[in-house]
Amino acid sequence: MAMQVLAVASELYPLIKTGGLADVAGALPAALGGHYVSVRTIIPGYRDVLSKIGRVDVRHQLGDLFGERAELLEWRAEGGEEILVLEAPHLFNRDGGPYVDPAGQDWSDNAIRFAALSRAAERVARGLISDWVPDVVHAHDWQAGLTPAYLALAGEPRPRTVMTIHNLAFQGQCGAELLGALGLPLEAYAVDGVEYYGAVGFLKAGIFYADHVTTVSPTYASEIQLPGAGMGLDGLLATRAAEGRLSGILNGIDTQTWDPSSDPHLAATYSAHSLDLKAANKAALQQRLGLEVSPTRPVFAVITRLTWQKGMDLLLEAIPELIARGGQLALLGAGEPAIQEGLLAIEATDPGSIGCVFGYDEPLAHLLQGGADAILVPSRFEPCGLTQLCALRYGTIPVVSRLGGLADTVIDANDAALRAGVATGVQFAPVDQHGLVLAIDRTIRLYQQPDSWRTLQRQGMASSIGWEQAAGLYAALYHRLIRGDI
Repeated sequence: MAMQVLAVASELYPLIKTGGLADVAGALPAALGGHYVSVRTIIPGYRDVLSKIGRVDVRHQLGDLFGERAELLEWRAEGGEEILVLEAPHLFNRDGGPYVDPAGQDWSDNAIRFAALSRAAERVARGLISDWVPDVVHAHDWQAGLTPAYLALAGEPRPRTVMTIHNLAFQGQCGAELLGALGLPLEAYAVDGVEYYGAVGFLKAGIFYADHVTTVSPTYASEIQLPGAGMGLDGLLATRAAEGRLSGILNGIDTQTWDPSSDPHLAATYSAHSLDLKAANKAALQQRLGLEVSPTRPVFAVITRLTWQKGMDLLLEAIPELIARGGQLALLGAGEPAIQEGLLAIEATDPGSIGCVFGYDEPLAHLLQGGADAILVPSRFEPCGLTQLCALRYGTIPVVSRLGGLADTVIDANDAALRAGVATGVQFAPVDQHGLVLAIDRTIRLYQQPDSWRTLQRQGMASSIGWEQAAGLYAALYHRLIRGDI
């Protein structure tokens, strides 16, 4: 009989996506099916989600949930995974994004909104659905952080709990005056509890109360135990690691969705054995973004949030050097206005060398992966990163900071790795403008050696980047939790 797992997430591809969390929440359940683990995921019933699922059955009436009625809907994804949708119109059925209003500001009631998601998950975990009771509850990121807390504070019996940190920079905090409104007892407001520097910390709560904590790469799991990268939680995370309750499990990508041999968004599909066909995608990308159509100029792609964390200020400083060395930049993303304005200013001076699309466009993201020669990921910190995994899959050379999941997934093309035939990309450190320029220069010099470049592409395309290994590690973790081994 399959193990039953309830996943709790604030977004899930293809229903709602703002970042990599949606991809993970969407792809991991299918991979776990191969390990006899059956997953149901509970997500909020945002307006966009409700419009996509259409008319579905009401699985259970939740009654009052933080002030008004709520229901639990059940929808089956194309791959067969069952999705539980929390329909609470007063909290989720509104214009704007999952986390921000139409003006781009955080919803003022985000604490209540995502406490409601956790409370609904807790009720499902304790048997709300009579014929389905999970063995394990897997909470993703701060939006689900109160789920382990609600379960632990209510006492046994309860399922075992896993808390996955996708990005420690986003912790979910609210004023301590909301403690009662969130349904948390006064005794929980303590250092050994939900208190975080005078506030209620959702992610802090999940880390403290979960039976086990995971991050999305082994290197990031080590980094966040240190001041700086730990962002105020390094002490707690080091304690959890000492207890044997913190581990890093590297993310994968959906290799069916991201497959250059069958991708419908490409101008021409290709494989490791037909890499010459990639050139058609490069020409299509150059045309789409108004770049000079040139087969000899290396195209560097960027697909990311335009923020300090992602190193986009460093990229702004490096673009003139990239262009001077003959490169082109194709960018898709949105974020800090100052960075967007800087990019527009450079684009205005040399439109044939830089093309930007601000926002997110899934088909264009695929064309960027298929058409670019290399992809830049100059992050100052990166828990895992999925962009570089897609790049490996598409024979697009990743140029990445040497940290977090980037260090775990890309093998630097140094002399030893090139001689050993294992190199897949370019790493650089320190993460500053000079380091990035040197990495771009190294990449262009490799590009000018066609045989070495083609070898790098093929080695990257042969990398193990799917969910198979991670799913096995998660399944083993669930089993250990149920047995009480950790």
